[in-house]
Amino acid sequence: MHKITEIGMELDVLGENRRLAEGNRELLRSKGVRSVDMMGSIGAGKTALIIRMAEALRDRGLKVAAVAGDVTGEDDFIRLRNAGVEAVNCNTGSECHLDAHLVDHALEKLDLDNVDVLFIENVGNLVCPSDFPLGADKRLVLISVTEGDDMVRKHPDIFHAAEVAAINKVDIAEYMDVDLARVAADYRRITGKTLHEVSVKSGAGIDPLLQALEL
Repeated sequence: MHKITEIGMELDVLGENRRLAEGNRELLRSKGVRSVDMMGSIGAGKTALIIRMAEALRDRGLKVAAVAGDVTGEDDFIRLRNAGVEAVNCNTGSECHLDAHLVDHALEKLDLDNVDVLFIENVGNLVCPSDFPLGADKRLVLISVTEGDDMVRKHPDIFHAAEVAAINKVDIAEYMDVDLARVAADYRRITGKTLHEVSVKSGAGIDPLLQALEL
């Protein structure tokens, strides 16, 4: 009986999150805001990629904002603001992921009538975020060659949960002894889709990634 209660509570939490996520989606779409939930490990380059994509989108006349999700602190939030990206800091406390409720409150702090594209940077984690959609149009998983070439095989759920995935720092793959073709093959075998290769440092692959995100 104890186990049944625990399962019921988990389903209630996930169900409530989905309900709130749908509310976030409806709000963003009513304002004409395209949105991306960016998931990935600590150090994969999520913040840097947001800044790169924001620069490209601003060059096209679009207004970009971001929600910086972290367990604690405001380092990524400061980096985004210093790069000219309108941002809201969102700390989860002890939680290993953002949820739709936290994002709902973050959206209240943004002038959505003055935003065309919103990036939601999730907490660095390749496990928990997959179960908690936030209401974004697209979910993107970012991994890095510095994590090795087995990341897709080890964390299939999060790649199933996302429409788009990319591997960063491809310019140093040979120095990390990482076989990019093997990573891409794992991703294609698990999802049937193509893994995007990017280098935030050089800017390589940014435009095709934006196209995949329909931005």
